[in-house]
Amino acid sequence: MQTTIITSKKSWKGIFSELWEYKEVFIFLGWRDILVQYKQTVLGIAWVLIRPLLTVAIFTIIFSRIAGIESHGAPYPLLVFSGMLAWQFFADMLTFGSNCFLANQQLVSKVYFPRLLLPASRVLCSLVDFGIAFGFYIILSLIRYQMFPPLKFLTFPIFLVWLILVAFSVSLLFASLIVCYRDFRHVIPFATQLGVYITPVGFSLSMAPKYVQYILALNPLTGIINGFRYALLGEPLVPGVLAVSVVMTIICMIISIIYFKSVEGTFADKI
Repeated sequence: MQTTIITSKKSWKGIFSELWEYKEVFIFLGWRDILVQYKQTVLGIAWVLIRPLLTVAIFTIIFSRIAGIESHGAPYPLLVFSGMLAWQFFADMLTFGSNCFLANQQLVSKVYFPRLLLPASRVLCSLVDFGIAFGFYIILSLIRYQMFPPLKFLTFPIFLVWLILVAFSVSLLFASLIVCYRDFRHVIPFATQLGVYITPVGFSLSMAPKYVQYILALNPLTGIINGFRYALLGEPLVPGVLAVSVVMTIICMIISIIYFKSVEGTFADKI
């Protein structure tokens, strides 16, 4: 009988080649999340639209109508909605992905497969939700505001891949931390509630002074939202902000994978 020993001593190349070998498991886990997401729900996929639309409505009333924040060309609801597309994807990945190891205790402790697949598989479900919200955004943009996506829209997949990498890295880091330190479970709800206000979801990045833009860029979502609005609304890119956000993304990815590798071998004992 062949025995497989789970170890954190795999090379970087070995990690990613193993993920490819278990791609069927990745699809199965992702499809399971999609089924569970909409099982026994009355409104079903409508929840995907209700969340961003409520946020857009609240931001429009408070910040645009009352506080008088301008959107510098683009309709303010579309400005917020474009930011919410990125934020909602990230928040969904963080909320569900960060609990993936604890929620799959039996799989982690008794069955061998690359543990990275658990947070990674959430990408499929989050992409389904993203696709529904994105489709509604396009319909709203065309019908309500008669705005067609600019030619820059061709760059949109680049920023979407960037968003996936950031969301996966952060959810992997917190999923690994939660296995070892349960206190982090209480951090996630707080982070998802506060985070929407410390990213440029409700305002255009050009409204902030330069030094504030670079502070905001320490959050990789700042560069991603700037990219989303560049592709969807024609908002100018801020090269310095993009550069800082890219560097922070790389740092986050390296830290999350290194920490995951260092504690993966203890999951079965601590979970």
